[in-house]
Amino acid sequence: MISPFLVLAIGTCLTNSLVPEKEKDPKYWRDQAQQTLKNALRLQKLNTNVAKNVIMFLGDGMGVSTVTAARILKGQLHHNPGEETRLEMDKFPYVALSKTYNTNAQVPDSAGTATAYLCGVKANEGTVGVSAATQRTQCNTTQGNEVTSILRWAKDSGKSVGIVTTTRVNHATPSAAYAHSADRDWYSDNEMPPEALSQGCKDIAYQLMHNVRDIEVIMGGGRKYMFPKNRTDVEYEMDEKARGTRLDGLNLVDIWKSFKPRHKHSHYVWNRTELLTLDPYGVDYLLGLFEPGDMQYELNRNSTTDPSLSEMVEIAIKILSKNPKGFFLLVEGGRIDHGHHEGKAKQALHEAVEMDQAIGRAGAMTSLEDTLTIVTADHSHVFTFGGYTPRGNSIFGLAPMVSDTDKKPFTSILYGNGPGYKVVGGERENVSMVDYAHNNYQAQSAVPLRHETHGGEDVAVFAKGPMAHLLHGVHEQNYIPHVMAYAACIGANLDHCASASSAANIFLQAWRPRSFHGTFRI
Repeated sequence: MISPFLVLAIGTCLTNSLVPEKEKDPKYWRDQAQQTLKNALRLQKLNTNVAKNVIMFLGDGMGVSTVTAARILKGQLHHNPGEETRLEMDKFPYVALSKTYNTNAQVPDSAGTATAYLCGVKANEGTVGVSAATQRTQCNTTQGNEVTSILRWAKDSGKSVGIVTTTRVNHATPSAAYAHSADRDWYSDNEMPPEALSQGCKDIAYQLMHNVRDIEVIMGGGRKYMFPKNRTDVEYEMDEKARGTRLDGLNLVDIWKSFKPRHKHSHYVWNRTELLTLDPYGVDYLLGLFEPGDMQYELNRNSTTDPSLSEMVEIAIKILSKNPKGFFLLVEGGRIDHGHHEGKAKQALHEAVEMDQAIGRAGAMTSLEDTLTIVTADHSHVFTFGGYTPRGNSIFGLAPMVSDTDKKPFTSILYGNGPGYKVVGGERENVSMVDYAHNNYQAQSAVPLRHETHGGEDVAVFAKGPMAHLLHGVHEQNYIPHVMAYAACIGANLDHCASASSAANIFLQAWRPRSFHGTFRI
């Protein structure tokens, strides 16, 4: 067993040795604060341009503790202490908090929350693209309760639209952009109960191809839900779990191709090599399905077969930006959530760092003048880190003391519940006897569960670009798409929008004069 005095001595040594010399001078902190003050004062001049483009980054399960830990990890990956590092999202000038509860759940799931931040109405746990009048699993409560998303509003206004995710493209988050389902788990008809099928409900993969037929970019996993039952997968020929699932015998990839105009350039790809050989400026429609289910964790990713989130985002923006009317792009770092559910904090945090890199890539390709970018989460997790760790302590490392109760060391990262609960010889496992830095190490938890749960606290919303200042306090989660629509002049609330069209001119002259210079009157 590690001596508590040795651990404390090591921690004290680290604390003294890892304080950068410049930080010992009060002038450093005063100058930094004054520069931050100057930057804040510049925000008094609001960006009231119309948002030609809107990009929404959704870190599934990316609570505030995950954001902070990812910041430290990012810095440590660059051989810095980590705490002083800035994530790309940290650089956004406006930050708000989002209340994540579902209409019937204090601690939410990813389906009801997706309906909130994409469709603008709160909904029940487990349902997507429907109001709270729809009960989970009850197909016959769906009709008449469908709600449309900002992706649909953008498409109806003439913009190009795209979905990029590291999960299945028919998973909870992306599905709320196009589907209306009483159950998030109805990935294909194979997962639906006979009653729902007989009542006419359609699975989510089917809805992806039929509800909004001209989505320009769709990239992620979920290949098996597009093909007939037992169809051998193109990549995993010997894996039965990778085979097609559809009972209706449909080949949805062929259907996707058939819906595209012949004079347009449509491409279906299933691996990174095919994706990167495309000239995105010559692509009108792209369907990329890179795994039978969810995509691989970034730490496990095969760089030959699977593109990174950053690569997918870059290609998506190149395709979508050809539209002079602009675009809406939904980007999900979906496997942050999965890493936490499995108690694998290292996987979760590397997913968050990769999403932050994608945010930076998007920022370099767009302009603050005409692109509203929002970064947020659907919910949090019962993930935490603490233990009075010294500056620069590995985010995956030990706390600098042992427990004063069981006299054993513990990692800084812990979970409130989950699969990391382990008892050895009637006592808590001694983590110094295991490889707690392993990619798949499951951090200890207080309560044993096969899958760790979501957390119920508010999550952060980061915003930059036109009208980003409208995200400024504590908001209901369903407020977010209303801000995006207002900024982009799409959806139902258009009274404030300046337009040079004749119809708009007639309307405006009948009401009151407005500016026609691409900004709002405020």
